[in-house]
Amino acid sequence: MNWLLKAIQIFKIPELRNKLLFVFGILVIFRIMANIPIPAIDQERLREFFAGNQLFGLLNVFTGGALDNLSIVMLGVGPYITATIVLQLLTMIFPALEKLYKEEGEQGKQKFNQYGRMLTVPFAFFQGYAFLTILVRQQVIDQFSLISLIPTLLTITAGTVFLMWLGELISEKGIGNGVSLLIFAGIVSSLPTSIRQLFLTWDASQAVPYLAFFVVSFLIIAGVVMITDARRNIPVSYAKRVRGNRMYGGVSTYLPLNVNPAGVIPIIFALSLLLFPGMIASFFQASPGILGSIAQAVQNFVANPWTYGFSYFLLVGVFTYFYTSVTFDPKAIASNLQKMGGFVPGVRPGISTTHFLSYVLNRILLIGALFLGSVALMPAIVQGATGVQTFQFLVGGTSLLILVSVVLETIRQLRSQLQMRDYDTF
Repeated sequence: MNWLLKAIQIFKIPELRNKLLFVFGILVIFRIMANIPIPAIDQERLREFFAGNQLFGLLNVFTGGALDNLSIVMLGVGPYITATIVLQLLTMIFPALEKLYKEEGEQGKQKFNQYGRMLTVPFAFFQGYAFLTILVRQQVIDQFSLISLIPTLLTITAGTVFLMWLGELISEKGIGNGVSLLIFAGIVSSLPTSIRQLFLTWDASQAVPYLAFFVVSFLIIAGVVMITDARRNIPVSYAKRVRGNRMYGGVSTYLPLNVNPAGVIPIIFALSLLLFPGMIASFFQASPGILGSIAQAVQNFVANPWTYGFSYFLLVGVFTYFYTSVTFDPKAIASNLQKMGGFVPGVRPGISTTHFLSYVLNRILLIGALFLGSVALMPAIVQGATGVQTFQFLVGGTSLLILVSVVLETIRQLRSQLQMRDYDTF
């Protein structure tokens, strides 16, 4: 009952209550906009298209469920996420951008984020145009005239910028990460539909598979929570320094290394790399000659569950190491520790600390990569074993990782707010 007392305590504090109500109001606005479709759209053909295309199903997750009905915010915060990831990858190519992101402190990160916001606008415009073009060629929607296309693209771009602003408002004035909460709201919004589908398709003879499905789902969610929160604490000591009549340092602390520092990004990269060639190949499958043969071979590769599953698992592991190498620099951490007089007991400062951190990081990343690969394949495995197709976000994949990460991060922020007020009272 401790959690119930904490919840009551949160709503007794006016500031926290106002923040939660503010977040709830923003999410309501988002869900209203996500259900305002672009005019003259055949919703039935849209549902069939998204049901048979995994790549756009993934994109629909990151738009918060706003893509499958072509709403005015159909791209969600996807272009903003794409722009941020592209900028982070560009730090490996442009030293000036890397210096801005990693070495210029809070002011540099604010400037870096501003570049991400500016890059979001062209990304949203061209992603909207590309997506509408694909839907037209797949005969899901009718051809747009130039007079109707330009206002539609401007509306889509404005919707993305508006959601980006709402997300930043949540981060600034509410609780939790605004962009993550918008995606979280979109995923959770599919729960009523899944419950309705469960009741409509209920068969008493399938009670045992359904029970097994929910038991396995509970175990998977518990495992995801455990791995998401898991850390390898590296002890760090600080040398004693005497200045005047005072002594500084001489304390010990820990440097936490997450078992899964890359989060959900490797699954996104791997799934996009696997499914995008198949989507392109579908356009050229009927072409004569070598082009048609190559397109057919790519389609056969994607359609084979064994080759697809093995490639998916392998790519998730590769991208786990790759993305962590972009966002986590052992050399910079070792240098910062040395500048602050810190050291790992038994390890020399400088290059030796860099090698030690890299060694430990690579070992725990192996666990994180195996975990992410297993979570990515888990929906297909569990649904194949039980035959249950509803509540897909309960058994793994991108949606489950997002849900767990957002909930844990929000709970941490609420706890820190409560602890801060406990200290004030004391």
